[in-house]
Amino acid sequence: MKTNNFSVLYTIAVLVPILLNSCKKDHPGSPVNTSSAAVTIFETTADQTKLLEQQPTIKFALDSSSNANNTITVDEGTTYQTIDGFGFALTDASAIVIDGLSAGQQTALLQELFAPTGDGISSSYLRIGIGAEALSLSDYTYDDLSSGTDDNLTSFSLSPSMPDLIPVLKKIVAINPNIKILASPFSPPAWMKTNNKLVGGTLKTSSYPIYANYLVKYIQAMQAQGIPIDAITPQNEPRDSTEDPSMRFKADEEANFIKNNLGPAFKAAGLKTKIICYDHNCDDPDYPRAVLSDTGAFAYTDGSAFHFYAGLITALSVVHNAYPTKNIYFTEQYTSSNGTFAGYLESQTSNLIMGATRNWSRNVIGWTLAGDANNGPHKPDGCQDCLPAITISSTIKRNIQYYVFAHASKFVHPGAVRISSNITGDIQNVAFKNTDNSKVIIVLNSGTITENFKVKWGTESFSYSLPAGAVATFKWQG
Repeated sequence: MKTNNFSVLYTIAVLVPILLNSCKKDHPGSPVNTSSAAVTIFETTADQTKLLEQQPTIKFALDSSSNANNTITVDEGTTYQTIDGFGFALTDASAIVIDGLSAGQQTALLQELFAPTGDGISSSYLRIGIGAEALSLSDYTYDDLSSGTDDNLTSFSLSPSMPDLIPVLKKIVAINPNIKILASPFSPPAWMKTNNKLVGGTLKTSSYPIYANYLVKYIQAMQAQGIPIDAITPQNEPRDSTEDPSMRFKADEEANFIKNNLGPAFKAAGLKTKIICYDHNCDDPDYPRAVLSDTGAFAYTDGSAFHFYAGLITALSVVHNAYPTKNIYFTEQYTSSNGTFAGYLESQTSNLIMGATRNWSRNVIGWTLAGDANNGPHKPDGCQDCLPAITISSTIKRNIQYYVFAHASKFVHPGAVRISSNITGDIQNVAFKNTDNSKVIIVLNSGTITENFKVKWGTESFSYSLPAGAVATFKWQG
């Protein structure tokens, strides 16, 4: 029988795709999984026999099981916050020991830490001090005077940071021009304060506009060095005046400062640098809520920052739920050299990498990036047990926080979004979708025995066995 050519073409071009598509059974927001996606796996164990060690690749397979026990269902159709990145505080101590490496060693280490592509860990966020912080060799700001005041800031200078911090920052920015840098002052210049000291005291009311201009000048000076400051907090740990240096800054004072001085000064200078309030522990969510309840401060404030030395990590959600249009950040957690690898692998993965991001944080920052064999250098009264992510002595040693953060930073890239995944039993987890559509799930076995579990994605799944206290990151494309 003779066939009409138009009919044949119409059947092939139009009807066949329709028939094929009608056979698909899409889960809303989930893939069809016809490719049996390959899953790359990196694992770290509590006994350190595996340290971010790549495991054999496995594949998704069609899932027909109705057993939901120990099953994590990843649903990319439900999304949460965008992720800015994971990284560390580049303290003065960090900069000094990194800058002391030979040129070849330094380049290799910075590439390993900050290159956005390659075999390193792709750290994408830094926190630095505006002046001295807890791991500096001395107390200083960028406008210190022996007497009097400098209301016009004519003595302002970045010179204290020129030997080490700024050169290292320049090299990092050259490796990753998109890295985000958060800057936090531990104290304004002493002459701006009620006690005329860098430790304790409060900001004089008359110094509010001067301090705002000081922070503007700082951002502009760093920009002139080729170092963009993405965000600042007005004061590190404003409820504590015992550290060295430090300042107490109550919630209503910070709100007034942002509303009347800092925000308008940034606007007048044309700065796009974000203003993030609070920057202290999870035990006082009322502080950032008080700042954001002030409509004037609200208008200039991008969000709130938290540390985790007190309180519950769910405090981040308390503030998010009260002000859902404002961002949440996690900006500090130290590791003690007196702790154990296994203990920190579980606690920091659970509370920081998973806890902070499951409670809306756009970033997670650890304290501190690098130090010497004595967790320094620092002043005699500096933090004696602040174990850095990397110890630099005769060798370069990667410590626990390096591995905890690498399980996220190496795989979850800036611009990723957190996606839905349920927690089942002792199998804690958090999931993300990168901008290239790759999926990442970080899994922790917080139990005391090896656990078998399943990760289900759309119509397919894979199974895996994870030892007690171990962490694994799974990544696949699709």
